[in-house]
Amino acid sequence: RPKNVDEVAFQDEVVAVLKKSLEGADLPNLLFYGPPGTGKTSTILAAARELYGPELFRQRVLELNASDERGIQVIREKVKAFAQLTASGSRSDGKVCPPFKIVILDEADSMTSAAQAALRRTMEKESKTTRFCLICNYISRIIEPLTSRCSKFRFKPLSDKIQQQRLLDVSEKEHVKISSEAVSYLVKVSEGDLRKAITFLQSATRLMGGKEITEKIVTEIAGVSYALQLLLGSFEKLETLAKNLINEGYAVAQLVNQLHDTVVESEDYSDKQKSVIVEKLAEVDKCLADGADEYLQLMSLCALVMQQLTQN
Repeated sequence: RPKNVDEVAFQDEVVAVLKKSLEGADLPNLLFYGPPGTGKTSTILAAARELYGPELFRQRVLELNASDERGIQVIREKVKAFAQLTASGSRSDGKVCPPFKIVILDEADSMTSAAQAALRRTMEKESKTTRFCLICNYISRIIEPLTSRCSKFRFKPLSDKIQQQRLLDVSEKEHVKISSEAVSYLVKVSEGDLRKAITFLQSATRLMGGKEITEKIVTEIAGVSYALQLLLGSFEKLETLAKNLINEGYAVAQLVNQLHDTVVESEDYSDKQKSVIVEKLAEVDKCLADGADEYLQLMSLCALVMQQLTQN
């Protein structure tokens, strides 16, 4: 993870504003939003480390995540109690230290609107001693009164070039051998989510045990190679393949994404067939998100694709 704000990749506007704020040792209330794996949490943690230094960091920063209790009671008691403590303006190493604390509410879009509403007053009343940083994927789930109290920063999905650079950096530091095709492929599969790319890289390294990572390995981990085989062959073959897929632990949701790209770019289908298949993909994706059975969804999807193909 980036140790300071300068190391944050690609989010130039956010970094520029934060650096100015850090110079004057003052921050507004912040609201970071954008897709996962783009550096929202890393950025605020890096900024807080720069502000407070390693010693004060513990006392001055309260980080609450979606996995922590964050109902209205916690906001009223824990956050309020933390916010009411005053903070001194000096650091042991003599640097200027802001006279406020930071409360980081990660994944704030999963807080109930009642809990969000309980924050409004605290945010204003304790503005002398506390700054809030809300982090979320969907800004539309944060209530209006909170968004108007914060300066909003959108984190954009990372560009391919930056991701490639970061992945090469990581591979170098971890002494991982990886081919350049494999790197580009990782970038393609992870769609601007650096965390996902690094996780894939980690799985691939474990799998290869020190040998060079090739594009083929990455496709296997990301579960793409199967996408094509699913579309060919008889129903019996299909059934065995689907079972194998599930048993080998591939994520069907991931497959759905990749099938979508394969179908859209493919020359083998008419536009009408594409539209039927893509509509089905959307339906399956929704069912999977709602927790449906992966095997059944996969079968129903493949059956439809086969039916479209046999009409050809």
